[in-house]
Parts: sequence; structure tokens; C-alpha cells
Amino acid sequence: MIYILVALEGELPDHSSLNPEKFKVWYTGVGKVNAAMMATLAAAQDDCSLIVNYGTAGTLVPELAGKIYDVGIVRQRDMDARPQAELGTTPFENTGFESSLRIAENNMVLSTGDNFVTSKPELNSHIVDMEGYAIAKVAAVFNKKIRIVKYASDFADENAAEEWEANQAKGADLFLELFKDM
Repeated sequence: MIYILVALEGELPDHSSLNPEKFKVWYTGVGKVNAAMMATLAAAQDDCSLIVNYGTAGTLVPELAGKIYDVGIVRQRDMDARPQAELGTTPFENTGFESSLRIAENNMVLSTGDNFVTSKPELNSHIVDMEGYAIAKVAAVFNKKIRIVKYASDFADENAAEEWEANQAKGADLFLELFKDM
């Protein structure tokens, strides 16, 4: 079974084209804690063969806007325990998952944090969200396959909230197209 974790129903309002014998869509709610809880529940299922995180992301590269991307690297942008650890690194952790996670062979970098990005964050990435790193870390701890697919819905600037609101569902059909033949 493939578990698709999406923060909000507005990002994937209709998933009826997905075969319910192969896919379960769960809405996690916003943020790393909600995402981690739902990812843990999905990963603990005996039938879980893959966890997919789909949703929107702000982009820091204007050319990326309005397109869908597979993420290759996830980072935790709001973990700031300096001077105990570098920005983005969880201090005093020895799991191998304390900073970046490579989840695919491409170099698309997603940074996750519990804040809606309206200006360039200190930790570099191509796109930003509020759930991806938490879901990827849970998948890694449970040794589950993970795929993160994000639609670049806004420019992560002072207009991001309005842009996100207007564009949050625009990537849904592109996402569903990726899984239509599975």
C-alpha cells in the first residue's frame, strides 16, 4: 500500500482517480509535529510499502514556480541550536538523520520549518514547506521508502500567503498524473 500524506485537503481536493486498493490518502494537518504523527502511523502499518508526501511549497527560485518537483534532499530549516550544532542540525542526536536526508538521486533541495516563509531563509534550498523533513525522517527511522513531490505554489515572499491561497490546488492534477498507471 502507498500512503500519500498531504497537509491539507485544499492541496489535493479530489483523489478519486487513485485506486483505493493501492493508495491511502491521509491529511496530516500543517507543520512538522502533525506530519510526524501521521507519518509514524503510516509507517507502522504492516501494508505500508511507500510513503509519499505531496503538497505545496514556496520557491526561492522564480523559474520553478507553477511546476511540480520530486525532491532529492530535505533539510530542517528551523532547527537552530547554534552554537551547539550547525544551523539545520539537531544537536546531541546520533541517528544519521540529524541534518539533511537524501531521498532521491536529484539535487532538488527542500527545507522544512514550522513557519510560513515570506523572505529568504538563512538555510539554502530551492523550495520550502512545513512537513517534508518530518515525514522523510520518520520514513528513514522506520526504514520505509519515501518520495516527496511538491508543487511550487508561491514565491516565498511578502505575497506568499495570497499566492499560496490562490494556487494551492493547481498542482493536484499534475501529482495525480504521476500515479495514474500504478
